[in-house]
Amino acid sequence: MRRLTLVTDSYPDHPALDVAVSHSTLSAVARGDIEGIFRLHVPGPVLAFGRADRVQPGYPAAVRAARANGFTAVERLAGGRAAVFHQETLSFSLTLPEPEPRVGIRERFETTAGVMADAFEALGIDARIGELPGEYCPGEWSVNVAGRVKVMGVGQRLVRGAAHVGGVVVVDDGERIRDVLIPVYRALDLDWDPRTCGALADRSPGLDKDKVTAAIIAAMSKRFELVPGELPAPVLDEARAFLPDHLPQVA
Repeated sequence: MRRLTLVTDSYPDHPALDVAVSHSTLSAVARGDIEGIFRLHVPGPVLAFGRADRVQPGYPAAVRAARANGFTAVERLAGGRAAVFHQETLSFSLTLPEPEPRVGIRERFETTAGVMADAFEALGIDARIGELPGEYCPGEWSVNVAGRVKVMGVGQRLVRGAAHVGGVVVVDDGERIRDVLIPVYRALDLDWDPRTCGALADRSPGLDKDKVTAAIIAAMSKRFELVPGELPAPVLDEARAFLPDHLPQVA
């Protein structure tokens, strides 16, 4: 098994710092300063825009719509379309040293989606891997419940010497995601079906973030050796320096 440091620190009072931490972690792993990291934490309210969003004429209006609904707008590290994080979701990122990161793209997606599906099934959820017609931030490695609502989305970013696989698990309050994505996707001129928006707790009342966190860690532990730890101070310092790179320059 590959060994990973398990990091659970979060910065809910500084939501935009999370994406900058992912950036600095990827850079540090690529340089060989630190080994592989699996980060799983509760984020603050963030609407993360992808590169394809940022070139759309409606991007400034989408950013303003996110802010008007109480979300910090950030520019995400991995690809994909606008995705939502809030206090009833879990944010995850797997950062690995990879001499040839392009070689294992599909395997990393398959592993991550498999971990999440296994974790959800252990909680009694009918979890399925695959894109739903009309889902937000679509991707073939999304995880849904019973072919009805998306509850996990994932993206990947490669740099020389490392790969980052990151995404979101919606534990509860899927309505909040739907409500902010309706005006945001309208501004970006993206078609989607709001009925694909949901949460794990919708299908299994009583589920909470602690139970889902424990299930994800248990599923990851079958594939990796997880060692609890913290990010080194230089990685956090570098994240703060990267922060302006991930904040939209939109008034």
